[in-house]
Amino acid sequence: MIIRTYRESDREALKEITITCFDGNSSIDHNMESLFGLVDGRDWKWRKRLHMDSDIAANAAGIFIAEIEGRPVGYINTRIDHETRIGYIPHMAVLPAHRRIGIGRKLLDSAVAFLRDQGMSHVRISTLETNSPSQQLYSSYGFKEVSRQIHYMMQIEDK
Repeated sequence: MIIRTYRESDREALKEITITCFDGNSSIDHNMESLFGLVDGRDWKWRKRLHMDSDIAANAAGIFIAEIEGRPVGYINTRIDHETRIGYIPHMAVLPAHRRIGIGRKLLDSAVAFLRDQGMSHVRISTLETNSPSQQLYSSYGFKEVSRQIHYMMQIEDK
């Protein structure tokens, strides 16, 4: 297994990893769809793919890929805020068949080192309350829980 930087040829693989890993109750977008159905005729997978495009556009140099036998099996991406010096990890995902062997920790190592090199003094990451494996990883890595947030959504009726 190697950790390497993002290449444009990874884009579709990262989207597929995202859809696989954020299925079920580990995605706000998936939960919204469970409650409201399709939003504007588009499913949660479409929105998650769009999020990945945004993350790539924002900081492709801060995306790290876990690769086994030439195939991406996980990734982590970062955002940089030079003004606050707080880096952010919007997404991290490892395919289910490759979990619990240290890939997530190695991806975190790469992201934190990158953010440190970019002058960040802190890094933040979030996960849903239902995602206990991520909570355990982040706590064991040294992240401290700072708050819990509740996401609300309502449908706006057309006039």
